[in-house]
Amino acid sequence: MLGTRFRVLAKPQSVYHLISNPIKLAAPSLLRHFHIHTPLQSSPANKAAMDGGHEDPEKKKKKEEKAREKELKKQKALEKAAKLQAQQASSSSKKSEKKKVKRSNEEEDNPEDFIDPETPMGEKKRMSSQMAKGYSPSAVEKSWYEWWEKTGFFVADANSSKPPFVIVLPPPNVTGALHIGHALTAAIEDTIIRWRRMSGYNTLWVPGMDHAGIATQVVVEKKLMRESQLTRHDIGREKFVSEVWNWKNKYGGTILQQLRRLGASLDWSRECFTMDEKRSKAVTEAFVRLHEQGLIYRDNRLVNWDCVLRTAISEIEVDYIDIKERTFLKVPGYENPIEFGVLTSFAYPLEEDLGEIIVATTRVETMLGDTAIAVHPGDERYQHLYGKHAIHPFNGRRIRIICDAILVDPEFGTGAVKITPAHDPNDFDVGKRHNLEFINIFTDDGKINQDGGEFAGMPRFKAREAVTEALKKKGLFKEAKANEMRLGICSRSQDVVEPMIKPQWYVKCTGMGKEALDAAIDEKKKLEIIPTQYTANWKRWLESIRDWCVSRQLWWGHRVPAWYVVHEGDNPDNFGASYERWVVSRNEDEAQAQASKKYDGKFQLIQDPDVLDTWFSSGLFPLSVLGWPDYRRDTEELKAFYPTSVLETGHDILFFWVARMVMLGITLGGDVPFTKVYLHPMVRDAHGRKMSKSLGNVIDPLEVINGISLEDLHKRLLEGNLDPKELAVAKEGQVKDFPKGIEECGADALRFALVSYTAQSDKINLDIQRVVGYRQWCNKLWNAVRFAMSRLGDDYVPPSDVNPDVLPFSCQWILSVLNKVISKTVLSLELYEFSDAATSVYAWWQYQLCDVFIEAIKPYFSGNDPKFESERGFAQATLWLCLDNGLRLLHPFMPFVTEELWQRLPSPRDHKRPTSIVISEYPSIVERWTNERVESEMNLVDSVVKSLRSLAKESRERRPAFVLCRTLLDREILCSRQLEIETLANLSSLTVINNENDAAPTGCVVSVVNENLSVYLKLQGSRSIEEDLEKIRKKMEDITLQHEKLSKAMNIAGYKEKVPEKIQKANAEKLDSLEKEKLSLEEASQHMEAQISSEQ
Repeated sequence: MLGTRFRVLAKPQSVYHLISNPIKLAAPSLLRHFHIHTPLQSSPANKAAMDGGHEDPEKKKKKEEKAREKELKKQKALEKAAKLQAQQASSSSKKSEKKKVKRSNEEEDNPEDFIDPETPMGEKKRMSSQMAKGYSPSAVEKSWYEWWEKTGFFVADANSSKPPFVIVLPPPNVTGALHIGHALTAAIEDTIIRWRRMSGYNTLWVPGMDHAGIATQVVVEKKLMRESQLTRHDIGREKFVSEVWNWKNKYGGTILQQLRRLGASLDWSRECFTMDEKRSKAVTEAFVRLHEQGLIYRDNRLVNWDCVLRTAISEIEVDYIDIKERTFLKVPGYENPIEFGVLTSFAYPLEEDLGEIIVATTRVETMLGDTAIAVHPGDERYQHLYGKHAIHPFNGRRIRIICDAILVDPEFGTGAVKITPAHDPNDFDVGKRHNLEFINIFTDDGKINQDGGEFAGMPRFKAREAVTEALKKKGLFKEAKANEMRLGICSRSQDVVEPMIKPQWYVKCTGMGKEALDAAIDEKKKLEIIPTQYTANWKRWLESIRDWCVSRQLWWGHRVPAWYVVHEGDNPDNFGASYERWVVSRNEDEAQAQASKKYDGKFQLIQDPDVLDTWFSSGLFPLSVLGWPDYRRDTEELKAFYPTSVLETGHDILFFWVARMVMLGITLGGDVPFTKVYLHPMVRDAHGRKMSKSLGNVIDPLEVINGISLEDLHKRLLEGNLDPKELAVAKEGQVKDFPKGIEECGADALRFALVSYTAQSDKINLDIQRVVGYRQWCNKLWNAVRFAMSRLGDDYVPPSDVNPDVLPFSCQWILSVLNKVISKTVLSLELYEFSDAATSVYAWWQYQLCDVFIEAIKPYFSGNDPKFESERGFAQATLWLCLDNGLRLLHPFMPFVTEELWQRLPSPRDHKRPTSIVISEYPSIVERWTNERVESEMNLVDSVVKSLRSLAKESRERRPAFVLCRTLLDREILCSRQLEIETLANLSSLTVINNENDAAPTGCVVSVVNENLSVYLKLQGSRSIEEDLEKIRKKMEDITLQHEKLSKAMNIAGYKEKVPEKIQKANAEKLDSLEKEKLSLEEASQHMEAQISSEQ
């Protein structure tokens, strides 16, 4: 007889992790390991043969008690070995016969039955009569999108009675091809839109493209130089702009076609371009209105200047690199690398024979524009120089010595700072505070201008060398030493950004910024930022916002709608100098009328040659795509769809784009342009590195979708401008990361992987092998549905309703957990927790439907046993419900494969289902499916199955097993679930034994499930009991440590007073469970030791 405290063999660490919390884990977690050992179905003959290969436990026990002698043991071992060999031979023979039958059946198959017929463009896909035997992304994803688009599934109706849900696609640059960031955006936004569409919303997802002023102009300029050896200045503005339009019309739509390949369900009837007629009208109107409201003005201020592009650039177009020491860098336009990270000290001679004052700078050439030297008012070293002057050594200019406590740190360097107001942001502010002269020393292309005296005409970095040499000749040079610095590089041209003072148009942002800030942080906030951590960034940026420079010195873009009044005899060099002469109007005729009211006599109007910042037009996008300012459409589009529902984009442009959309939306549209902002992570490679051509780690989404060889990856590198060393590094990186190229994964797998990664809120370390894993999972999905279809049959018609109360246990369980995954998925989507939503759907399909339910119902279909006739019917109905709901649940994440599989499902007899899964209803909870009792019982079954599988290890041989129950309830449950346990654990038989009345099984390996259950599995072959005993001992050590740690925590001073009662209760239960488990393991150890002793 067994004692009431009997416990047995420890299981692997990963499984024992669950023991201390019996039957309390959620079903997905409990079932997560079911896929490790796939249950095998055997014929009745096989089952009988295998059952006959084992002796009755009681008889075997008696034999073992008598067989102590060594010779008898040897004989028994020989007999067992012979028996095993015979079984293996028999099994091999049967497998060979099965393979022959399978080959015979395959020979009878018509290969054409498994190939999809050709589908005419735009028609519904024509599928093969038989499901292919394996999943092929290219075959599955073919033809569906063209049909979806042509049928109009994506088109929104402004007059619909459904609630609206609107997303404006962040407009990709017209120059661009699809990159992984675009793919992430499309995957997330399409998931949202498809889910909302299926949930009964009037969904609108607006596609568009950005004209990308600088990027596009650079591309076309390079093309012009490459093909004709001409610059834009050679052909003139009008012809150049015409060339850009020609390029846009020929190549500009590439990325939109690529978005279709990803499955993005955009409303293409509303496709727009930031420079089309309607959007251009909106830009002009916005500029004029803001100017009329006093929110746009013109001023001479410091800007980030690109000497190669000859334009001001925005902060987002500046990449900063930190230089730690003397560093040589390639700079466009210079043959040799230029040295940076050097602090040059030199002296200015003082008037009145007061000696000299030493200053230091990393840009010594800017001393040509110095107009002051600043010292701290509290610095006693320079008190005698306050109000005095230094003399510029190259032009004799008097340089005033000023006191400035804001800029100068007396402890840094010499405590004296050279001031160049026209070429440094801090110096600019000093210049404003002290009313200094602003002297610009550079031409637009980065050469020294006429104010540079003897250095005029030199490129700025050549002048740096020349100025240094000249200072040495005059004895004013002191030293040059390494110095850490931060260098701004233009992301477009790779030129070193030069701060330069230029007359520009600015938007006043203080008031608009305050409104945008309040919208996100007020108690009754109109704008929610997700993840919430970025609200702090929003607050920080908008509280310190500066006015926005919106003019650019380009030819491609929206021309500034401002004209300058030029009188006869005006000096052309003074064009634009007088702010009062600027006239801002919607067109030249209106400008002429305004100017005529102000000026008499003859004058000429010349439009500002500058264009507007690209961010200005894209900042209006939520308004302009809906027809603003065309009030004839106001009652339809704007009222129906504005404000939009959510803006989804990368967190890197929260300020540059999102904040500006909110400011302009409130000011011009009367409300926030969207009510939620979801910011996705930045995509990096698997090693966390930023993607770079020079590293060879750039991932093209289409190459992941279609697959690419390593050789072709190398060829792509040759299309860039990498030097030989960079090319070698890039190739080496590709060989390391993609040794066999990239396997064809398909759009569905890529989308699912990207959405699953969004739990990483800051950055995504994209491992292509994870995408490959989801492609393989698509194959499992495919085969699961293929198996299910074979069980449903060709003529199956699903019932109109299913009563869960009469269903078999496994059917009740799968519907109950289906309810839970529907609830979890919908809640996660509503909270913008896309990774959780994707994981929930995946877990249900993988660990519950495929690994458990489909396996559990196989006995019902094995040999058409009459005793399972009703169960077969119920299982078919439940299987159909699961496939129908499961595919609809998965569709927003994987649109192609779900459409293909859903179209193959039979339709219910009582109603006609939608023509496409795209417009079907998203699953919702069916209350009567929920059954907590059944789920609890399945959790118990699961724990037993996992323990038995752990004992079986990799073996697929069906063996007898036993379950020792110490409670009546567990015994009743397991007795009623023997079929499920035998099936899922791949057993030849299962015996439930009572610890009081039944003898302990012998010749078994054992495992403790929890304090109430132990399982036994008959030994196989030469498995070592000693190994299992060692595992038990290790587990006992682990349990003892846990017990000691928890006991110590519960006995510290003040525990009962300080620790919440709920936690104290949980700890007490945990301690009791550990004590019981420890005792069980001790007895299991004793039992194993006894078995070992009996065999010696």
